Amino acid sequence: MKYPDAMKGRNQSTATEFILLGYSGLPNPPVLLFVMVLVTYMIILLGNILIILITLADPGLHTPMYFFLRILSFLEICFTAVTIPEMLVKLLAVEKSISFSRCAAQMYFLISVGGTECCLLAIMAYDRYVAICHPLLYTSIMNKSVCLQLVGVAWLSSNLVTLMHVTWLFNLPFCTSNHIDHFFCDAPPVLELVCGNTYMIEIEALTSTVVFVVIPFLLIFWSYLYILTTILKMPSAAGRRKTFSTCSSHLTVVVLFFSTTGLTYFQPKSSISPSSSKFWSICYTVLTPLLNPVVYTLRNNEVKGALRRIFCRLLSSWGQL
Repeated sequence: MKYPDAMKGRNQSTATEFILLGYSGLPNPPVLLFVMVLVTYMIILLGNILIILITLADPGLHTPMYFFLRILSFLEICFTAVTIPEMLVKLLAVEKSISFSRCAAQMYFLISVGGTECCLLAIMAYDRYVAICHPLLYTSIMNKSVCLQLVGVAWLSSNLVTLMHVTWLFNLPFCTSNHIDHFFCDAPPVLELVCGNTYMIEIEALTSTVVFVVIPFLLIFWSYLYILTTILKMPSAAGRRKTFSTCSSHLTVVVLFFSTTGLTYFQPKSSISPSSSKFWSICYTVLTPLLNPVVYTLRNNEVKGALRRIFCRLLSSWGQL
C-alpha cells in the first residue's frame, strides 16, 4: 500500500510533525489490543517495582549483584515508559501523529536507556566473573564505590553519545515524507526520511552500535567463557549446579535482550521487511521487559527466598494486630 507523499519538497523548517503508519491496518477501535498492551505494561511496572522493593527490603540481597539488578529493573521501567504510554494513546487516537520535538525526545530516551542497559548487562557479567573466578578478591574489587562508578560511566557515556546522534539527525533536512512506517520514533525509520548524503551519520550510528552493543556482548561472552571454564573445574556436581544457578537468570536475560536487539537492528536491509522490523521492535520494547522480572523471580532462588521471608514477616505482623 502506498501512502501519499504529503511532505514532498518540504524540510524540517516547515514540517512540524511525523505521521506514524505502524498503526494502519489495525481494527478500529482496537480495544482488545489496547487492553492487552495496557495489561502487559502494568505487569512490567509491577514486576520491576517488586524486584526493586524485594532487593531493598531483604538485607541478604544488599550485594553488588542485586544492586545492578535494581538498576536494571529501573532502566526497564524507564525504557517501557518511553514507548508504551505513547503507544496506548495512539491506539485510541484518531490522529497518529507525533511532533518533531516529542519524536526527538522519544528517540533520545529510547536509545540512551537501551545503550545503558547493554553496558549494565556487561557489568553484571563482569560481576559474576569476579565472584566465581576470583571469590577472595570479590569484596575488594566490587566495592560500593566501584559499582557506582561503573553504572555512572555507563549512563553518562550512553547519554552523551545519544545526545550527539539525535541532535545531528534532527538537524538534517527531512524533505521526502513525514510518514514513519513504525509504532514509535526509532532511529532507522526516521533516518530513511532524510534527504541528502547520510553517509557520515550512518558511520556514526554504526560506531555507536559497536561501542554500546557489540563490545558489551563480547565482554559478556568473554566473562562467561571464563565462568564456564571455572565451573567445569569444580569437583562437585552440586557445587557446579549451585554456582551456575547464580548466573542462569542473568544469562537468560542476556539471550533475550541481545537476540531481539540483533533481530531488530542487525538484519541486512535487503532481507528485512517493514512488518518484520516492527514485530521485532515490539518484542524488543515490550516482550523482553515483560519477561525480565519473570525470569528474575521464578529462576532466581535468592529472590524467591527473600520474597518468602518478606511474605512471612508480613503475615506475622498482621497476625499480631
